[in-house]
Amino acid sequence: MDLDQPVDQGAPDLRTTRGRLDDLLRRIDAAIQSGSAAVAELHARGRLTARERIDLLLDQGSFIELDALARHRSAGSGLEGRRPYGDGVVTGFGTIDGRSVCVFSQDVTVLGGNLGELHGDKIVKIMDHSLRTGCPLIGLIDSTGSRVEEGVVSLARYGEIFRRHALASGVVPQVAVIMGAAAGEQAFASALADFVIMVDQAATMFVTGPEVIEAVTGDDLTAADLGGARTHSTRTGSAHFLADDEEDALGLVRTVLSYLPQNNLEDPPVFDPAASLEVTQADRELDRLIPDAPNLPYDLREVIDRVLDDGEFLDVHKLFAPNVVVGFGRIEGRSVGVVANQPLHLDGCLDLDACEKAARLVRTCDAFNLPVITFVDVPGFLPETDQERNGLSRRGAKLIYAYAEATVPLITVITRKAYGGAYLAMGSKHLGADLNLAWPTARIAVTGAQAAVNQLYREELDAADDPDELRAGLVIDYDEELATPYLAAERGYVDAVISPHRTRAEITRSLRLLRTKREALPPKKHGNIPL
Repeated sequence: MDLDQPVDQGAPDLRTTRGRLDDLLRRIDAAIQSGSAAVAELHARGRLTARERIDLLLDQGSFIELDALARHRSAGSGLEGRRPYGDGVVTGFGTIDGRSVCVFSQDVTVLGGNLGELHGDKIVKIMDHSLRTGCPLIGLIDSTGSRVEEGVVSLARYGEIFRRHALASGVVPQVAVIMGAAAGEQAFASALADFVIMVDQAATMFVTGPEVIEAVTGDDLTAADLGGARTHSTRTGSAHFLADDEEDALGLVRTVLSYLPQNNLEDPPVFDPAASLEVTQADRELDRLIPDAPNLPYDLREVIDRVLDDGEFLDVHKLFAPNVVVGFGRIEGRSVGVVANQPLHLDGCLDLDACEKAARLVRTCDAFNLPVITFVDVPGFLPETDQERNGLSRRGAKLIYAYAEATVPLITVITRKAYGGAYLAMGSKHLGADLNLAWPTARIAVTGAQAAVNQLYREELDAADDPDELRAGLVIDYDEELATPYLAAERGYVDAVISPHRTRAEITRSLRLLRTKREALPPKKHGNIPL
């Protein structure tokens, strides 16, 4: 019998096969239809329904829905008269570019998208499917948090979700796309994902909410002020990507997953054949990139663009801690992670946020089998009182820990400054990097030449007739004798000093060698990163 035939009007006769099929179709129709007024309001605000979001995200016709006919069973909660199918969340699986994914999409038009027992059970079930099958998990978030009418039962389900996010961490990629609110416990659940994408002007993420904070502190805050997409993209670092609209956000999901494997036991997809290693005119432009004056900035993205295939780079945390650049690209069609100091901001110094931003990218790459390419131009850790008081030693230790723990291929290129503890933290040979290269413009030392000369020759400078002239000569001597990359090369701390135009070819050859790298950590339950 054709299930797509129009359904007979009137109550179905459940004594017949046709009647039972009609009853099924009526239930399915009720499950997939949201209230027309609520949908119209969403569309008027430029927003999509839960199912429209899934349809836009997944390959056409690939979505298989689970638990569409489920209904809450919360007797005595005041919700007995409101038992919609699906309970405010759509769950299931499908494909993105032919690769399987598990997905849930919260429906703000049904009970505000808030999470009760059944809503939570549906999410837990699809999370379990993701973990069992090794498929990425995508959450399309639009929820006011726990369902107050269900009390502790709602909180219990969030606890189950938190636990599964933790169990899946480093096993399957997890992406949270915040399309509206992520309030209360939902903020924690979203923050547990590997990547958080927020829609500008629409998404908010906060734990206590502006009303609570206003009642306690007297501060007059809007939801956007407290936890809007731009706040989390620029200030807190809780959002990895800021999307222009919902379509842009869902496109970002597809892009992010294209760089990642299905799970930690697989390698990322490979797109292109081997590349030519012939030096191009674009390669030779790097020979003129570094300014003669050591304190003049330049854009290190120009190095990244010339090394990666077609200059394509997915900038992660682009608006947060811009003094370090992190993200994904490809070399010979194979995914790599990139970490780079950015001299255009704070001279490329490492500060609190930059350390955590870079450490997060390194650990993500290590979890999902992506080599890490590090470009170093760092004068040190940012010398400020607030930095020290807010835990620069602990935050910097996170970056050191991330590199030291990583077992994926690690390649580091020092372009200019590499001073002090920051030299060590940025993928140095001493933390386990496999291949360390330096340009002839590199300067590797405990501190910069100017500071070193002022410290080492203080008495001579004080007694000199022309201290500026003496200092200038001593700075040159220090740079050429103690900070030169050739001294590091003599010790084996740098494997080769190369011309800048050879960077792409050398990294490509190194990655070919390191494809068969095998390294394991000492047996342990897990390390204790300084959180």
